[in-house]
Amino acid sequence: MSKQRTFALALSLLVLGITGCSSGGGASSGETGKPAPVKEPDPVTLKLFTHQPMTAADFQLLIADPVKKKYPYITVELLPYKSTDLENSVAAKEQIDLITIWNGNINPNRELGIFGDITPLAKTENFDLGRFDQDALKTLRTLSDKGELYGLPYNMQFNALYYNKDIFDKFGVPYPQDGMTWDETLQLAKRLTRTEGGTAYSGLGMDAWSRLTYPLSIIPVDAKTNLSAVNSELYRKAFTLGKQIYSIPGNTPNFTTNDFIKDKKQAMIASVNLLDLLTKSDLNWDIAQFPSYKENPNVYGMYDLHVIAISSTSKYKEAAMKTLEVLFSDENQKISTRNTGRVSLLTNPDIRKEFGADNPALKDKKLNSIFKSKPAYAPPFSKFQSKGSEIVLKHYKEFLADQKDLNTMLRDAEEEINQYIKTQ
Repeated sequence: MSKQRTFALALSLLVLGITGCSSGGGASSGETGKPAPVKEPDPVTLKLFTHQPMTAADFQLLIADPVKKKYPYITVELLPYKSTDLENSVAAKEQIDLITIWNGNINPNRELGIFGDITPLAKTENFDLGRFDQDALKTLRTLSDKGELYGLPYNMQFNALYYNKDIFDKFGVPYPQDGMTWDETLQLAKRLTRTEGGTAYSGLGMDAWSRLTYPLSIIPVDAKTNLSAVNSELYRKAFTLGKQIYSIPGNTPNFTTNDFIKDKKQAMIASVNLLDLLTKSDLNWDIAQFPSYKENPNVYGMYDLHVIAISSTSKYKEAAMKTLEVLFSDENQKISTRNTGRVSLLTNPDIRKEFGADNPALKDKKLNSIFKSKPAYAPPFSKFQSKGSEIVLKHYKEFLADQKDLNTMLRDAEEEINQYIKTQ
């Protein structure tokens, strides 16, 4: 045998030996050219409890479909809407992984033990909380005695001044301008409150008395003491203004949107997000910046937030955090603000520019006027907030009807609220 053939045979045997040794434990990466396959996570089904309502269509658009697209192993299901049954659902130990809720309802439900701090989980999942409006997060952190963050805001209620263009045109009065104070708005209302052709027109209304108090960050019951906070100088300030507005002859209070939208007899209404109602009406309307107290310009309402929280009882907190990651992506927040009219709390200015863009009925409306004001700080709400507000409204109506003076009204409201709380 020649030396060349001997060398070739030896080389072949050496290669076979190496191959045989490497194949003993399975296929090598050299054979396949691919890394070992990564095991897919086990399927997870999350349950969303909507204490704050969300339509099935919005749920699919903003949560279920995009989460499934990015994380195929995660399914999010929408539980039937039953906001009043949160306590019963928790007591029955039903599966709740995510909760949508108004920030004003978090404090009254804290005793259920359903809310937990998402800050550590956000850090573990590299979720950047710095992308959010920090004043909104500060408002949410005040709901916890330890400064914990119980959830993230996916929508903010806004305030605006809506006006009927036909009424302004009829009386030759210039449309309201952005940056007006309440005093200037009051003077404008006087020019528009009149009777013409047998029809009585009112100049200015609002759907709730809190449109005057929220910008001052005042609420009827102190959440820490569970005592009435009504008999104060700030309430005197707010209700004195209310009395001036409704003392215009012919400008009577009704605290609904009917005079403005349905009957078309009201020139202006100071209210929250009415865009859904207005775009379905045939009213010739537009929008201006919400009026401000002159001592506190460019401030409306208070932080009125729709929050999504991860339940402290959830067994799938990591998957729930990934759901929040998808919901609060820039791409998804643009879809939300364009399509559903929600106000994103992300600070990316490009998102806010998209507000209402997919709604043809909002074309040419002065939507930018909405965002020239910022909300005031929102203190924690007591579980007696709703009843306290009901009592205040009763006495406020008596004050507006000249049945009692302001000091008596505030004193009576405070006494009735405190008496009610004592009986609970």
